[in-house]
Amino acid sequence: MTQPGKATKSSSGSEPLVPISEKDLARRAELLDSFEQAGLGWFWASDAHGRLIYLSASAIQELGFDRDKLLGTQLGDLFTADTDAGSHRVERPLAFLLGARNSISALPVQVAHPEKEFWWEIAGKPQFDAKGEFIGYRGSGKDITKVRESQRDAARMAQYDPLTGLANRHRMQRRLEKTLIAYRNSKRSCALMMLDLDRFKHVNDTLGHPAGDDLLKQVAGRLQRLVGDNAEIGRLGGDEFQIILPDVDDRGELGELAQRIIQMVSQPYSLNGSRAIIGTSVGIAVAPYDGIDSEELVKAADLALYAAKGGGRAQYRFYSSDLQDGAKLRRQIEEDLRDAILNNELRMEYQPIVDAKTHKVVCLEALVRWPHPERGSIAPSVFIPVAEDCGLIKELGEWVLAESCRQAVEWPAELRVAINVSAVQFARADFPDTVKTVLSQTGIAPHRVELEITESVFMGDYGQVQKLFKRLKALGIRLALDDFGTGYSSLSYLRNSPFDKIKIDQSFVRGSPEKGNNNSAIIAAIVSLAEALDMETVAQGIETKDELELVKLRRATHLQGRIFSLSVSQSDLLERLEAGDLTYEPLGPEKYRSERRAEFRRIGLIHDDHRYHVVLRNLSKTGALIDGLLHVPLGTQVVLDLGSGQLAVATVRRSEGYSQGLEFETPLISNGDDGLCTRHRVSRYKIEAAGKPLAALPQDAYAAMDGGASTGAKSKAFVEADITYRDTAAA
Repeated sequence: MTQPGKATKSSSGSEPLVPISEKDLARRAELLDSFEQAGLGWFWASDAHGRLIYLSASAIQELGFDRDKLLGTQLGDLFTADTDAGSHRVERPLAFLLGARNSISALPVQVAHPEKEFWWEIAGKPQFDAKGEFIGYRGSGKDITKVRESQRDAARMAQYDPLTGLANRHRMQRRLEKTLIAYRNSKRSCALMMLDLDRFKHVNDTLGHPAGDDLLKQVAGRLQRLVGDNAEIGRLGGDEFQIILPDVDDRGELGELAQRIIQMVSQPYSLNGSRAIIGTSVGIAVAPYDGIDSEELVKAADLALYAAKGGGRAQYRFYSSDLQDGAKLRRQIEEDLRDAILNNELRMEYQPIVDAKTHKVVCLEALVRWPHPERGSIAPSVFIPVAEDCGLIKELGEWVLAESCRQAVEWPAELRVAINVSAVQFARADFPDTVKTVLSQTGIAPHRVELEITESVFMGDYGQVQKLFKRLKALGIRLALDDFGTGYSSLSYLRNSPFDKIKIDQSFVRGSPEKGNNNSAIIAAIVSLAEALDMETVAQGIETKDELELVKLRRATHLQGRIFSLSVSQSDLLERLEAGDLTYEPLGPEKYRSERRAEFRRIGLIHDDHRYHVVLRNLSKTGALIDGLLHVPLGTQVVLDLGSGQLAVATVRRSEGYSQGLEFETPLISNGDDGLCTRHRVSRYKIEAAGKPLAALPQDAYAAMDGGASTGAKSKAFVEADITYRDTAAA
């Protein structure tokens, strides 16, 4: 046997082999020094009080610390054990491990450093003297900072969209699930917005995918600036985005945010020297009202988004239970519309546009109507978006253009005909050729044809739009910009585009005479702009004499609205024109009042804890007209149950027989469509507290909360009138 430290003869006959024995302290120390200097790892040691008494020089140099100040530092102050659940391991605090004198193995720790982030992996064992007394730790360590950064980058890539930096679908799904579970336990609400960009594909197709990627990054930046840190924004893929808004259930607040998002996203983008404009649609659902778990809430928000896109895009919608039926109806409308075009079931009507000074008709706007044989009249706002989505818009648009020009040729007076053109139809490269063909086939003079286009035509390739304008103007027709100021307004394209007329959207005309309303100033500004650009102006949607007086005062050159005439059929128009009756006298109420929607449905009314059944006749933001109660004193406070958890506190301001006019304590808000809704709803948690299982709101939420029965001790104050006969007749 070879003795320790003794040389042995090499089998190859070269220099003798001298192994390092355990007692050869000098050579062992040399080995450890070389290990430290190579940066393969470091050594550290502590005393019995947990103070650092040794750390390899190379480690101290890497940290940039002063050795004398570093020694004596408590290990618990120098190292912080990793407790991040995302690292797939959750360690006990380092102080606990040291205090229990446990062995430490491959423990990730962060080094306390004022400037840089250092991560080490340390190991150590407690040491005891001959008497068994604890004398401290002896251990080793190595730098794992780059490994940690790589792991963190990988973890981030798994949770975030690499293009926009927003959360990806996986992270948003997990975040929503965890939020809804936590909020369910703490009785809190959470809103979810689903966004879909309008005409993003057109940007990709015309400007290329790099431009599309740049656009998505700019959209993400705008959303982050608008929403702030109180929400989580995610990109689900393609042009779909999602926003989680904790502790928000005020639909007024949500509607305002959705409108700001629509306006912000629709502002122009600069993409590699090109200019593009897109839009967005927004669907909104709120937990626990519209869904309890994430799958249910996402489905509700998706349905709301589908409804927003179906309403014409650049709109928002709140989820409501009837959207399920709406989706089915939309599919049925698509099938029926194909047959309607094929069977010539569509009809044209015309609404006069008159000279502001003489009230003499100078132009007639062509409006397509669909008298459905089973469903009655279907509004263009319903079937035109369907036509755009299913590819029927080219066929429908060509029919409208041809039929309007053909009928205009029959008019005994040489009036212009204004024809609405869908942005989808306009974007087709062959659209000018279609117009040229119609002009030739119908024989109408080109100067009599006025194409009305909305600002949404500027979404996408701006240069291509200008080329289309140039080709159309070369035909000799006129161009009008419709619904000006409702979403994509830009002075630059007004300056560069050959419009003959600007149509002021009716939303600015409606209610403009009211005190404190800025619409009057907006109308004046639009008219001044048009005058400077040598364009005509049309104030649309005039219904009352005070509105008429105001738009005249603001110098609009042309007027349009029901105060002069609703749309009429070709036969009725011909009869009037043949009689030479070209002047329209204004007929309408003197003053504007909040618009009331005609309704006819049964709702609940609560008074003194008693529930009555009444018929809602009409509804506005500020009040309602109901039928069904007798002997209701003025000033009586009641609560209208509008369904789906919507309760509106109101005061009786007019009471005649079985009819009452009510004024709401808090005005209703727009639901994004033509309808109205309350800002808040019955808390689903209150229904749960009443003994009902937690679920989305039922249609009759109040009845679910009170068990469907009156709980008041008093007798009913009012008599319910039997108006069944009137209901049937009105229906």
